[in-house]
Amino acid sequence: MARRPVIAGNWKMHNLQQEAANLTNEIMQALKTEDKEKLPEVIIAPTFTSLYAANKALKDCGCGKVRLAAQNCFYETKGAFTGECSVEMLKDAGCEYIIIGHSERRQYFGETDEMVNKKAKAILANGLIPIICCGESLEQREAGVTDYHIASQITKALRDLSKEEVAKSIIAYEPIWAIGTGKTCDATEANRVIAMIRNTVKGLYDTTTSESIRILYGGSVKPETIKEQMSKSDIDGALVGGASLKADSFAQIIKGAM
Repeated sequence: MARRPVIAGNWKMHNLQQEAANLTNEIMQALKTEDKEKLPEVIIAPTFTSLYAANKALKDCGCGKVRLAAQNCFYETKGAFTGECSVEMLKDAGCEYIIIGHSERRQYFGETDEMVNKKAKAILANGLIPIICCGESLEQREAGVTDYHIASQITKALRDLSKEEVAKSIIAYEPIWAIGTGKTCDATEANRVIAMIRNTVKGLYDTTTSESIRILYGGSVKPETIKEQMSKSDIDGALVGGASLKADSFAQIIKGAM
């Protein structure tokens, strides 16, 4: 089953509104001559305050080559939840995807697998696509519990979702020890873990669902690493951090996934 590659840029806590608009325009300019049908699914995830500026730049271009994501959401529709954004609000801001369960959310803000599951349900109920992050720490890898830990994360994140909902979702495997460190998980090992994730989905659902869901690698992805990663059997793209903050490097990664 052919799965369309995905290259998503997580801008994290970077870029004021004008900077976000400029970067969005630079990315689209870098992709200007590329055939839209041959491009991977390209996603950018600005911070909340820059969503409007990035979405306006995308609309003004009208080329449809880049989609908008949010970096987080809350699972309730509305209410006294100071500082949070609902899925409906993010959809209204132009988002089609929402990243959830990122290791930084788990580490700094206490996000749990149960919260990730609630967010996934809210995102799918509103017709958006969750990008569900999972990954192990260096301590967990050295203790030999990588597969157990990640399979547990995925099982809890997908709880009570239908086969159809899971098939349209995206999973991102990000070994925590490789995020922002300059260290990249060996492509063969990354593919092994991602194949294990796919097999976990197969066990929870069926082969069709596991072969439909797209699973990305994230963790210091660079233009120099993307071709080898994309040559592997189960890696369907990348969730890019630092390299997505510069249009030229992000465009090289996108083109490397074609």
